[in-house]
Amino acid sequence: METVPAPATLRLKRSLTLWDLILYGIIVIQPTAPMPAYGVFSNAGQGHVVTSILIAMIAMVFTAMSYGRMARVYPSAGSAYTYVGRELHPSLGYVTGWSMTMDYILNPLICTIWCAKAMADLLSGSSFQIPYPGLLWPIFFAGLFTMLNLRGVQTSARINQILCAIMGAVILVFFWYTIRYIFHLPQYPEAYFLRPFYNPQTFTINRVFHGTSVAVLTYIGFDGISTLSEEVDNPRRNIFLATVLVCVITGFLAAAEVYGAQLLSSQYIFGANEVENAFSHVAAIAGGPLLSKAISLTLLIATIGSGMGSQLGAARLLYGMGRSGAIPKSFFGAIHPKTRIPANNVAFVGAIALIGAFLISYDNGAELLNFGALIAFMGVNLAALTHYYIRGDDRTMGQLIPPVLGFFICLFIWIHLSRLAMIVGSIWMIAGIAYGAWKTKGFQSDLVNFDLPPDEA
Repeated sequence: METVPAPATLRLKRSLTLWDLILYGIIVIQPTAPMPAYGVFSNAGQGHVVTSILIAMIAMVFTAMSYGRMARVYPSAGSAYTYVGRELHPSLGYVTGWSMTMDYILNPLICTIWCAKAMADLLSGSSFQIPYPGLLWPIFFAGLFTMLNLRGVQTSARINQILCAIMGAVILVFFWYTIRYIFHLPQYPEAYFLRPFYNPQTFTINRVFHGTSVAVLTYIGFDGISTLSEEVDNPRRNIFLATVLVCVITGFLAAAEVYGAQLLSSQYIFGANEVENAFSHVAAIAGGPLLSKAISLTLLIATIGSGMGSQLGAARLLYGMGRSGAIPKSFFGAIHPKTRIPANNVAFVGAIALIGAFLISYDNGAELLNFGALIAFMGVNLAALTHYYIRGDDRTMGQLIPPVLGFFICLFIWIHLSRLAMIVGSIWMIAGIAYGAWKTKGFQSDLVNFDLPPDEA
C-alpha cells in the first residue's frame, strides 16, 4: 500500500547512507505494495498486471531521476510543488500543489476502505464476525487512525524495519508455496508462463495502459526520499541513486509477486465483493487458508500503518496551508499545545475518510489519487528539463532524454485513467485553480504554500 511521505511517521537518524535511504524507501512504499490493489490492477488491465507494473516502473524511473536531480538544487525542500513553482512559474507550482493535496487527502480514504474490506473478509465465517461489517468497519478504522494520530502515536524506524522484515518473510513463503504448486501441476497449458505478460484474448494497448494508469499506485511514496537531502552522506550522489534504485527494486519485486498470483489463477476479473482481497484469495490456491489469512493479516497491519501516516501527512499539509493563510488559519493553522499535532486537521481528514468510504470504491479512489500524482510527476520532469537543459550550461542528451521521456510516458499513462477519474479530477483541479486565482488576486501574491512544514516537536 502506498504511503504519503513518511518523515511525519518515521524517526530517522542523521548521516544516512545509501543503504539507509533504500531501506527507508522500501519501508515507505512497502514490499507488499501491489498485493492490496491486485484485483483493481487486474480488472483495469484485463489481467495484464505484470506488464502494467513494468511499464509504470519505466515511467517512475525517469521521474525518479528528475526527483533526484532536483533534490540537488533544493536540498531542503523535496516537493513537486517547490520544484515546479521555482523552476517554471508560481502559478504552475500552485496547480501542482493542489493536485498533491488531492493525493494526501485520498490516501487515508483508500486505506480506510481497504482495511474495512480486509477485516470483514478476514473474520468472515468465524465467531468474531460482526453484523453490518460494511457500516461498522469503516467507522472503526477511520476512528482508529484519527484517535492514534490525535494521541501523537508514532511508529519508530525500528518498528517499521521489523514490520518490513515480517512482510518480506510472508512474501518468501508465498513464493515458496507458489513454486511448489507449479512444479506439482500435471501439465502446463500452452503459453502458461507468458500469459501474465500477454493474453491474446484480452490484450489491447488501451487496456494495458489503463491498467498501467492504476498500477502507478505501486510506486506512490518514492518521492519522499528527496525530502532527506540534509540528512544524507553525499546527497548529490545518494539521493539520486536511492530514488532510482527504490523504483527499480519495487518494480521487479511487485512484478514477481503478481506474476506468481497470475500463474496460480487465470481469473482476471474480480467482483466487487472480492476485488480488495483478490491476492489473498488467489494465494489460497497454493498455500491454503493459512497462507491466505497470513497475507491478509500482514497487509492489514501494513495498511493500518500506512493509513495513520497518510492521515498525519495530510493534516500537516493542511496545517502548512493554514499557517500561510491559504485556508482559514484559526482552524487549519492551529496546533494542539500538548501533542504538537494539528488536531483539527487530523479530525477533518478522518471525517473525509469516513464519509468517502461510503461514497466511492477502492478502485475509484486509487485512480483519483493517481490523477493528482501523475500531474505532479509530469511537473517535476518539466522542472528538471528546464533547470538542467534549457537553462543549464551542461546541455547533454543525459539532461534531455530522461525528463522528456518521463513527462510523455506519464502523460500517456495519465490520459488512460478512467473517464470518472478524469471528470472528478478535473472538477477538483478547476475548483482549486478558481480558488487560488481568487485568493491570490490572479496569482499576483504568494499566499498558498503546499510544502510540508517541519515537525512541530
